Amino acid sequence: MGRGRQLVLLLSQAGQRSANLEGYLSRQHVDGVLLLSLHDDDALPRVIRSRSLPMVFGGRPANGELASYVDVDNVHGARLAVQHLLDRGCSAVAAVTGPRDMVAGRDRYAGYVAALEGAGLEVDEELVVEGDFSQVSGARAVAELLERRPDVDAVFCANDPMAAGALQQLRDAGRRVPEDVAVVGFDDSPLATTTHPPLTSVHQSPEHMGAAMVALLLERLADPDAPPRSEVLETRLVVRESS
Repeated sequence: MGRGRQLVLLLSQAGQRSANLEGYLSRQHVDGVLLLSLHDDDALPRVIRSRSLPMVFGGRPANGELASYVDVDNVHGARLAVQHLLDRGCSAVAAVTGPRDMVAGRDRYAGYVAALEGAGLEVDEELVVEGDFSQVSGARAVAELLERRPDVDAVFCANDPMAAGALQQLRDAGRRVPEDVAVVGFDDSPLATTTHPPLTSVHQSPEHMGAAMVALLLERLADPDAPPRSEVLETRLVVRESS
């Protein structure tokens, strides 16, 4: 990493962690921790804090916890996406949300709501389905939406894999994109340029987020008593053929 430190990547899910993983996260093995993709009930931050290890969250911590973090402006990004669909003249704009027990899932849904309210529209719960950020859940959500509301003419998906699943399901149902149903995703990941049609998506930079998280962690290692600091990165809409 350029400062005589090594990066160790550990992948685990909250319900499948072993005692070995939590045992590894100690001052004998690591100097600090970067945390990503946490659910509200994840106990890992509490374990790390109990060992006095510096940590930085990727995404705003849940429940207003005072901690250093780097996030992207999820609310603004989602609002841009939905406003784009409204500006196209879409009138039945659905949302495939992320998990409601994750801050990113809630914030992107909040942006959806804000865009509708800004246009003087009420949220129709029949047009909202919760996904889990997987492609399978996006396809399943759109199948449910088409059954509930055949008049749906736009879908905002809270990430690109769910949007890819939505595109596949719409294709299977004989709906043209964007002529019959416009679709927008979130992340502007490499996947967005390989779908059919290419996906309009909210751009965020994982590279910039990772660099900012490392910088914050190095700051905390240099001054452990410094107050927590946060940084929120801008988002923007990249328009492609899906809308």
